[in-house]
Amino acid sequence: MSGGQEPVIGIDLGTSNSVVAAVVDGQPRVIPNRAGQLLTPSIVAVSRNGKRLVGGIAKRQAITNAENTVHAAKRLIGRRWGSREVEDARKVLPYELVPGPDGFDVRVRMGGQVYPVQEISAMVLAELKADAEAFFGEPVTKAVITVPAYFNDGQRQATKDAGAIAGLEVLRIVNEPTSAALAYGFGRQLDKKVVVFDLGGGTLDVSILDIGKNVYDVVGVGGDTYLGGEDFDRRLGDAVAESFAAEHGGVDARQDKMALQRLRDASEKAKCDLSALPSASVSLPFLVAGPDGKALHLERQVTREELERLTRDLVDRCIDVTDRTLRDAGVRRSEVAEVLLVGGMTRMPRIQAAVRAYFGREPSRGVHPEEVVALGAAIQGQALLHPEQLASEPLLLDVTPQNLGILVAGGYFRTVIPRNTTVPTSQTHVFTTVQDNQTAVRIAVLQGASEKADENELLGEFVLAGIRPARRGEVQIDVTFDITADGILGVSAYDRVTGQRQSIQVTATSGLSEEELETLRERRDWELPAVAPGGEDPT
Repeated sequence: MSGGQEPVIGIDLGTSNSVVAAVVDGQPRVIPNRAGQLLTPSIVAVSRNGKRLVGGIAKRQAITNAENTVHAAKRLIGRRWGSREVEDARKVLPYELVPGPDGFDVRVRMGGQVYPVQEISAMVLAELKADAEAFFGEPVTKAVITVPAYFNDGQRQATKDAGAIAGLEVLRIVNEPTSAALAYGFGRQLDKKVVVFDLGGGTLDVSILDIGKNVYDVVGVGGDTYLGGEDFDRRLGDAVAESFAAEHGGVDARQDKMALQRLRDASEKAKCDLSALPSASVSLPFLVAGPDGKALHLERQVTREELERLTRDLVDRCIDVTDRTLRDAGVRRSEVAEVLLVGGMTRMPRIQAAVRAYFGREPSRGVHPEEVVALGAAIQGQALLHPEQLASEPLLLDVTPQNLGILVAGGYFRTVIPRNTTVPTSQTHVFTTVQDNQTAVRIAVLQGASEKADENELLGEFVLAGIRPARRGEVQIDVTFDITADGILGVSAYDRVTGQRQSIQVTATSGLSEEELETLRERRDWELPAVAPGGEDPT
């Protein structure tokens, strides 16, 4: 089916669901999983008898095995242990999070074993890889994987590591909104400025692109990597749980892991129903036991109006991010020709209404919100591996999503390359010494949005020695940042007088050492499916 050429796949590794696609006979198409579904839940579990489960079969047993069922791993990948997002997740997730060996990254305890988040994501990727191999009837080893545009270097590297653990050569990491725009413009002669509003299960991305003559020029990105459908579900679930507690003498169903998972699933379903209906029912018989040991049942009607009231601030945050993205990019709303809605949460009428009100125009419905990102990734993969198979090869011009700079005196952060700078790029700034007769300087490379260096992420550091002794402020040092089209950052420092030079290539860390990554790549004892994808739920 791949026409005798090595197939390449595009993968949208989502918070709630993942999608795999490929270009077949010149057209991008979504590849169904082995159960015949186009969406694969991004859920991994270890059943009570020790079998590894991925996708729909893992989701079906989540209620009875919540503490060993991992969902929303994308919200944790590449995060630092102790960060605000991780601490928030620890309060609401039914499974246990633990720090990595050095206390840097996040790990998951599942089935009595501790897994790096990258390995959890790798299990989902391996399942999609197996689906593609079943579709093509041959091995698949090359892929393009998408990430939120606002992911930092560590999160991108962690996603790439997950691909490597799954046995994939990741040709490129592509921003999700850019990928969506690529699918939207495929085969069309467009010349317009487009905004992609991408609200999925766990993240919000807003990207502005100039599309013309098959060139996709990203002029601005913004987002929130901890804002998505999971938050809407939780708001509704909390409201239902609180009304249940008020009705039953303060019994909080959220304290029971099985009840919490049932409540989460019912809230998600009700939220989806409310996109089409004015009201929905949440019915959970035998939810928990009361103080007297008798079973308590939950039966409650929720309305679209109530959901909109509960999540008004979340919708406002979406519009605030959108407004900030346009202002940072210097783009007026009147310049935007089309707004694409991407991600399952954009099915919510209130989201559509907010976007419509902000831009003053009806958003485009010309793309499938949950499939378009994977389709764009498939097109990019085909362009990288088999460009001759495409009628015209797309050119992506991306930008840096975060400010890049160095630590300066007083603990401040000085930006060298501002966010939304098109890559590849090279920028040089002149710095100087802060002490008399200083003969060396430490260059600490950071990324982030804060003026305080310690609130940003340290990417790497090095020392430039052999500087000419002089009074402070007299020595001039050129610090140059170079970013390639693949996002590889190199930083160099040069003393104009002595000619001393020092440099590093900044390699983002995902929390895994090279040795651990290689061990995980070779191990993959979970690679073969434990049960048939459409089989019975194990117990």
